[in-house]
Amino acid sequence: MTPTTQSLSILQLTDLHLQANPDATLLGVNTAHYFHAVLTKALAEHHAIDLILLTGDLAQDPCPSSYHYLLDSLKALDIPCLCLPGNHDDYALMQKLLTAGLVSCRKQMFLNNWQIISLNSQIPGSPRGRLADRELAFLAACLSDHPEHHALIAVHHHCLPTRSKWMDTMMIENHQALFALINQYPQVKALVCGHIHQAMDITTGSVRVLGTPSTCFQFTPASTHFSVDKTAPAYRLIQLYADGQLGTKVTRLPEPVTGLQLDNEGY
Repeated sequence: MTPTTQSLSILQLTDLHLQANPDATLLGVNTAHYFHAVLTKALAEHHAIDLILLTGDLAQDPCPSSYHYLLDSLKALDIPCLCLPGNHDDYALMQKLLTAGLVSCRKQMFLNNWQIISLNSQIPGSPRGRLADRELAFLAACLSDHPEHHALIAVHHHCLPTRSKWMDTMMIENHQALFALINQYPQVKALVCGHIHQAMDITTGSVRVLGTPSTCFQFTPASTHFSVDKTAPAYRLIQLYADGQLGTKVTRLPEPVTGLQLDNEGY
């Protein structure tokens, strides 16, 4: 079915892995350079963005300089921005520093008849993901209090398998509890995540689960062990319609990253 109503445009950026020094590289890649390249391309191609959703691993070095660099970049856009944490982030520092103007770490936002709900899937000190009881309770409260709003849920870690054995050891450990909750609320239309550094688009029940490539380097799909490849960085645009439908597309830079160290064992 083709949506016929006016849409909201959500720009998802994820896994920026910004460092204390914007000239520094990670796996040979200048992450700050490619963050700006992806952002510039997205804004050049879409002139009416209602929200920029940044779904974690914003910093590889979670220190004030990394977050100030990101904040300065986002404040200049004059577009609402929601930031949520990934396993590499310092969430307390994010909440302290990424809060100026239209930039925030708010966990709930309303746009027309949609609500955007951000969840924290961090396990401190671990790359794995889990939704604490308070996060599930918060989600339940958002959904039960606003049944008239369609819902888009955003979280860093993935909640469905990617077919990459090493990556799937880090998916949300209690994803069954998440879906048991979501399935009680038909207004939930989609869940978007980062972390996997590749694209995912799976419909389970009535919920569309979307994973988005990184703004820097990508992980090799269907790999047994840690592996990166030269696939280009990307962003995801999500269009939300008043009738609850959505459309989405992943758009990549025209060229792969330069300097990538393919033989690195980890990051």
